[in-house]
Amino acid sequence: MVSERETQAAGDRVGESPCEQDPTVMTEGKELKNVSESQSPHESSEAATIQTSGSMFNVKVQMPGSDVLDIQVSPKELVQEIIQVLMEHEDSCHRTCFSLQHEGNVLDNFAELRSVEGLKDGSLLKVIEEPYTIREARIHIRHFRDLLKNLDPTDAYNGVDCSSLSFLSVLSEGDIADRTCHENNGKKKKRSFTEQELESIDCSPPDYILPGCAERPLAPLQPLNADCKPLQCLKALMMSGWNPPPGNRKMHGDLMYLSVFTMEDHHIHITASNRGFYINQSTDDIFNPKPANPSHLCHSLVELLGLISPAFKKNFTALQKKRIHRHPLERIATPFQTYTWTAPSTNHIMDYVRAEDVYTSRLGYEEHIPGHTRDWNEELQTTKELPHDSSTDQLLRERATFKIHSDFVAASTRGAMAVVDGNVMAINPGEEVKMQMFIWNNIFFSFSFDVRDHYKELGGDEAAHVAAGHDLKGVQAYSSLDIEDLYVLGTVVLDYRGHRVTAQSIIPGILDRKEDQGVMYGSIDFGKTVSSDAKYLALLQKASKPLRIQKHSVLNEKDEPVVLCSSVECKGIVGNDGRYYILDLLRTFPPDLNFLALDKEEVPEECRKLQFPRTYQHKLCCLRPELVESFVQHKYTQFMNLVMDRTHDIGTFGENNLSKDAGEREEVNIIRDVCREVGSVSDVVFDLRFNPDVCSSVVKFPESEKEANQLQRRLLKEASAFLLSVQIPNFIKECLHYGTVPLDGATLTEALHAHGINIRYLGAVAVVLEQSADGHLLDHIYRIVVGEIVTRSAKKILRRYLQGTEMSALSAAASHFLNCFVSSYPNPVAHLPPDELVSRRRKGKRRLRSTESADATVWSSLTPLELWKQIKTESSHSFHFSFICDGMDQLVEKFKLQKVSLLRELCMKTGIQILLREYNFESRHKPAFTEEDVLNMFPVVKHSHIKSKEATRVFQTAQANIQQGNLKDGVVLLNEALTLLNNVYGAMHPDVGLCLRLLGKLKFILGDVAAALDIQQKTVIMTERMLGYEHANTIQEYILLALYCFANGQLPVSLKLLYRARYLMLLIAGEDHPTMAILDSNIGVVLQAVLEWDLALRFLEKALETSTKYHGARSLQVALSHHLVALVYTSKVEFRSAMQHEKETYTIYKTLIMPPEPATLLEQLNLINSIALINARDKEPEKDTKGKPGPVEHKPNVNRVQSGETAPRQPLIDREAAGESTNAEHNDQGADCSQSSTAASTMHCTEPHLS
Repeated sequence: MVSERETQAAGDRVGESPCEQDPTVMTEGKELKNVSESQSPHESSEAATIQTSGSMFNVKVQMPGSDVLDIQVSPKELVQEIIQVLMEHEDSCHRTCFSLQHEGNVLDNFAELRSVEGLKDGSLLKVIEEPYTIREARIHIRHFRDLLKNLDPTDAYNGVDCSSLSFLSVLSEGDIADRTCHENNGKKKKRSFTEQELESIDCSPPDYILPGCAERPLAPLQPLNADCKPLQCLKALMMSGWNPPPGNRKMHGDLMYLSVFTMEDHHIHITASNRGFYINQSTDDIFNPKPANPSHLCHSLVELLGLISPAFKKNFTALQKKRIHRHPLERIATPFQTYTWTAPSTNHIMDYVRAEDVYTSRLGYEEHIPGHTRDWNEELQTTKELPHDSSTDQLLRERATFKIHSDFVAASTRGAMAVVDGNVMAINPGEEVKMQMFIWNNIFFSFSFDVRDHYKELGGDEAAHVAAGHDLKGVQAYSSLDIEDLYVLGTVVLDYRGHRVTAQSIIPGILDRKEDQGVMYGSIDFGKTVSSDAKYLALLQKASKPLRIQKHSVLNEKDEPVVLCSSVECKGIVGNDGRYYILDLLRTFPPDLNFLALDKEEVPEECRKLQFPRTYQHKLCCLRPELVESFVQHKYTQFMNLVMDRTHDIGTFGENNLSKDAGEREEVNIIRDVCREVGSVSDVVFDLRFNPDVCSSVVKFPESEKEANQLQRRLLKEASAFLLSVQIPNFIKECLHYGTVPLDGATLTEALHAHGINIRYLGAVAVVLEQSADGHLLDHIYRIVVGEIVTRSAKKILRRYLQGTEMSALSAAASHFLNCFVSSYPNPVAHLPPDELVSRRRKGKRRLRSTESADATVWSSLTPLELWKQIKTESSHSFHFSFICDGMDQLVEKFKLQKVSLLRELCMKTGIQILLREYNFESRHKPAFTEEDVLNMFPVVKHSHIKSKEATRVFQTAQANIQQGNLKDGVVLLNEALTLLNNVYGAMHPDVGLCLRLLGKLKFILGDVAAALDIQQKTVIMTERMLGYEHANTIQEYILLALYCFANGQLPVSLKLLYRARYLMLLIAGEDHPTMAILDSNIGVVLQAVLEWDLALRFLEKALETSTKYHGARSLQVALSHHLVALVYTSKVEFRSAMQHEKETYTIYKTLIMPPEPATLLEQLNLINSIALINARDKEPEKDTKGKPGPVEHKPNVNRVQSGETAPRQPLIDREAAGESTNAEHNDQGADCSQSSTAASTMHCTEPHLS
């Protein structure tokens, strides 16, 4: 998988249409072309890119034995970036050890081009092959391996090297946008079809996506490329057993020896010397380092192997051609690893580089290699201290911060997996396993267990488990504020094999101190002993206002008041580097009184109605930051209303100054009274804050804090009641109006969190849905909520089982649990590992290392009935929701759940990867899973998110312009935001995808369909690889891309994309979902366009049925569905049926839409005419080759084909789709696109937000 170099290679070309590009592709400001021969668009797309500013100029690059390349550069670029471009170009990709010379002077790799004396437009740079060192030789071998494995998806299946999967090119059989340019000779034309061409299009959908089909196969989840046969260039490449070279050979320049098996079954030994690579005369038995005859000395392995192996030369050339035909976004590495929960069966092949990575450069060896261990804390804190006064400095700072953060997350993930797997030695090996701590690669690792009874009063291990997540939220909150001189630790929280591991950067000198030494602020024992510091107070006060934290006093062990500006658990430690660090930020946000029953406290009526407060498994329940902000905004609105009401009668008292003073004093008194009434900590301005320690059972307060604490408790009660009485109903209302349409557990969780609702309120949400008068319109939400409760309960149970499971039994334990969870087989039998009965002594030793005292095979006694009992108990304790069912089968039937959806949710939540095959969940004769079906376990990683402030500001400005109707200004600003995002994150990031999505919609609205299609294609690939190929957002992106393809005349591709979207919808949400009506309507319209009327009717009638259920029989959505069905019946010449449906449409419109007044109608007509004139003035007619206006081509129209019309008419889906998108752009929160008389307009579209 290509890494950072190709990450730069996508660059700004993610925002360009290939039709708009120069034949020599411009990518992020860098142009690369061959001087002697023109390149194809695919070849030129290999150019790695650097975002630049300033004037551009061209330089020529002369490589040994190759043509001169012309590269467009910027004065601010580094020489290293040109080297990276050459290492990715087709003709020079096999070179790694070289330098650039200008007029005989070797250029410094890290020098800016503007500092090179005499460098100007047209200057010639020569590539000079440099002597190898051992390090350079290893880099060359690794790069050679990357070239050979570039098309191999194995790394993506195994979740390594930031590889991930995308299937868009498989579905579309190539680059959609590139095909558009080639079919139309580079011109932006919509393709027209004859009736015979329409009839020849194969548009039959697979049986499993037809309406009403209950089959949910897994195999189509990862479609295979028709040309998926791997190209093998070598049978094996490995280090020779003759390494290292003896002293006499080192004197001759030998660096290392390689052993290679060619495809012709030749076993050769290669010497890597400082001059290059050559074949020696050694065998497996005899060491003879002399060059073989004939002697070939080559500076790269590719050149050498091409000389001795014809099969290698042929296959490597073919491999490179395939590589350059892949979309650049499919090749570049993602900033964070994405894992897949299914994978096909693959052959494990020999790979020396992979083996060396695992067993030499990782797993505890890195800290023993001088110069190879990174000081993560120093890097993270140094980037924070970079200057950020100018926008350029800010950009460089954000880029460095994001790069180091992503590297830290990757290193933490590797280290945490090694810790859990037992491959890292503990720094306290004598302790019990769950109390052990580890240091690997300068990162500190610890398990989230209550190791010293610190959390005994708060919930034990359950509280310790939750505390790690709360601490990460606190780190995110403080780091986003960017307070100068206040530092937080790099923190990553991982769940792997049932263990929660916290990875942190290390404060300099902290390992040399005792636990209580160096703590200048806060408490190490939850408030029994407390200390404070003036410097820390000054720093934390800067963060207290945005975080809504109240400054308060507590009593220390001597009953002396100590002032704090955070929770008492927050610790302040000054490192040996002199920096002020804060850690243990688990109580950054205020406590949630709905799950913290307090004695002698009056409960608000809103809470009592829903049976709150409730007991919970721990006492660390906190309100989400989104809820805190919503509540503060609610109280501010209340404050303003009270002030306005009470000052209504106070006006100007004439010209008498005394009267004015009296009025002003009265206003001040009113504001003071209202501030007290709403709970403001200030008497003169609205300032709402929370004391995070007010409900602590350990912290003692001085008498002076009594009144303030009473106010704080009142505020917390109001906030808890606000969540139940306002936020949950608002969430239900938004779902009812389709402002939020969750498809699965992940999107439900995201929607709840956006409203400040914690996941522990799922049971309360379910109850509100049950009691809602419109509950029948929210069946899809209720179903997802119930499924989420079940899978989260099962996840907690599985976590406990896995903690006590040996590594040799992981596959057996996981497959047995899955059988008990989703299989209908009543008595699954667990298969114990063979060595369980071999050695009782070894087993006893293993038990000592277990994190649980229970037997390591306790999972084997689990039965489906026992698991169901545990799920019911867990759901009752965690979510206060009870299932009146006897088992999973009855649950699935009662709530209309899908077992495959439940399986997917559980696998993604626990990191289980299963074999991609068809499973029979309903069989009562054999279990659905075997040990071989569980392929792997991956970590579930949580970390802070680095945001680009400048890019976010520009993006929000673009949204504001779009909402005001300034679409062209919006395009300019979006391109600017895209440039900034590419500079900070590189070409692959979710925020880049959001920006591209909106940019593509604007291009479509403005009539540039080809550009919109190209941009949306990149959005789809990015979403697939960053979020997952079956993520809910990926489905939405597929729908938009299908719309653009249809508008561009690519009907077969449009259908394939819609079929893919429907399959994914069926897999994750089922057929009974309002979004399915949108999909079915669009599929029906496209099928109508290709003359498949019977198939179109099946989908359109299903859409009508779904719309009737979720929108009501008298709604605009149902009217549209009737209209679409009527059009198909008209095409079939079944006019009676068509008339019936059109009558229904007319009746609904007549009922819901009042006839406009004549004056209003006239204004609307004038507005429409004005817009039409502006569009006509801005557009120029297309011209033919003679310069005369040419005929406007149209896509096929079913109605015209059937009725024999001669006047051209636009197809239904294309005619008003732009209007739909325009309405969506003007929606402030990106809610539903408005419904119009097209199937395209039924799409549910939400505007992206960079938060």
